[in-house]
Amino acid sequence: MSTTPRVSSAIAGEPAHFSSVLAHQPAIAEAFTELYAAFWGSDVLAARIKEVARMRNARVTECGFCRNVRFDKALGQGLGEEIVDDIDWGYETSDKLSDAEKAVLKFTDAVIHDPELLTGDAQAALQRHLSPEQIAELGLGLTLFLALAKALITMGLEPDVMGRTVLPTPAPAEMA
Repeated sequence: MSTTPRVSSAIAGEPAHFSSVLAHQPAIAEAFTELYAAFWGSDVLAARIKEVARMRNARVTECGFCRNVRFDKALGQGLGEEIVDDIDWGYETSDKLSDAEKAVLKFTDAVIHDPELLTGDAQAALQRHLSPEQIAELGLGLTLFLALAKALITMGLEPDVMGRTVLPTPAPAEMA
């Protein structure tokens, strides 16, 4: 992955990073931020489940930023590193991930790789653990995760070095 910015900063004197690059399009950046916060601010799906899917996306896309960020709300719901470590190839056999989390991971793989991964038993498992509203929310969230990771990677905005970083869970402005 590239850590050499391919887009300049829109803020004079500030190096290129995600926010400074998006400052070239402030209205769109604000709308994206509001959408991302609305997704995380919704309680239709638990933050832990959302974070499990986000971590899978981070592993598959190899986004260095995404792989190292953790949101505090999911941590508060018990998503520790020992569980995150199992969100990798072979997650199906994990004894740390719940059956619902495994179904979410299979759905995540279907969105990222191939919709045919979500047929038969995988589809039945997802529908057993999540309501249609939760599946719709998860699908929209995965779209955001994938787009954000690919944008960071393609624009060369991943950090050279980044340790594990816990951030406040994004929240809509009126909730923050």
